[in-house]
Parts: sequence; structure tokens; C-alpha cells
Amino acid sequence: MKNNKRKKICLISSSGGHFEQLLCLKPLENDYDVFIVTEKTKYNRKDKKIKYFVQQVNRKEILFIFKMAVILLKSLYIFIKEKPDVIISTGVLSAIPMLFIGHLFKKNVIFIESFAKINDPTMTGKLIYKKHIADRFYVQWESMKKYYPDAIYLGGIY
Repeated sequence: MKNNKRKKICLISSSGGHFEQLLCLKPLENDYDVFIVTEKTKYNRKDKKIKYFVQQVNRKEILFIFKMAVILLKSLYIFIKEKPDVIISTGVLSAIPMLFIGHLFKKNVIFIESFAKINDPTMTGKLIYKKHIADRFYVQWESMKKYYPDAIYLGGIY
């Protein structure tokens, strides 16, 4: 008997440019069940293509640890509810808990380093790469291979 169940993909990133890059992967929904998670901002609250929102966070703010704990719990809730087979992220902070949860539960984790990073890596990229959280790690510029020697370079996703 053939299994016709389509794989479920979680696309997760912070807002802004990382989210714009993530939207370039939206055509995946032609072949897979795709849902999107990003930070809630005043610009995207009513965006129908976003299924879940997590809190916006900045590593320099006083409540950083507390907000990351809240994001971790929300990410765990989303993960348990949706049961994604694959988690794809363009970063940054708000995506880290979901990436770690996916790794912990042995799901396919894919990280795409930001298109804006040509000469230096993001802190999130360095963390995900160093801790071997991603099953596949992509860079959008060949120059980034000096920071991520085992990364896959396929060019930009734009």
C-alpha cells in the first residue's frame, strides 16, 4: 500500500529580511504541507499566510532570557500540534528554539544563512553550525564557505 501522506514543513524565521527570504520558499506548498512561523509585528499581524506568531526578541534587551523561554514553550506547543517532518529557517533568534526542538526529535533541520551576510556570519548561523543542529546548512554566497566549510553553496534564494 502506497503512503500518500505529504511531508509537513515548518518555515520559521524572525521578521524583516529573514522573513522575506523565507517567503521565497513558499512554492514548496505545491508539493508539501507548509506552515509559517514568524515574529508578530505591527506590519504582519493580519498576514493570512502566517499560521503562528512568536514574540519578537532582541538579545540586548533586559527580558531576553524570559522572552526566549516563552518562545521555547510556544515553539514546543507548535511542534507538538503540527508535527513537522522538516524545519527550514533563515534565522535568527526567534527561530533557535524550534531548530533545537526539531534536532532533539530527530526531524530534518535546514538552515539557510542570510543573503545579507557576504563577509561575516550571523551569531545564529555560527551557533547552529557549531552545534551541528542543522542536517543541511546552506550559504547564499560562496565567500561564506570560509566560515562554514561544510555548508552547501547553491546561490541566493531570491
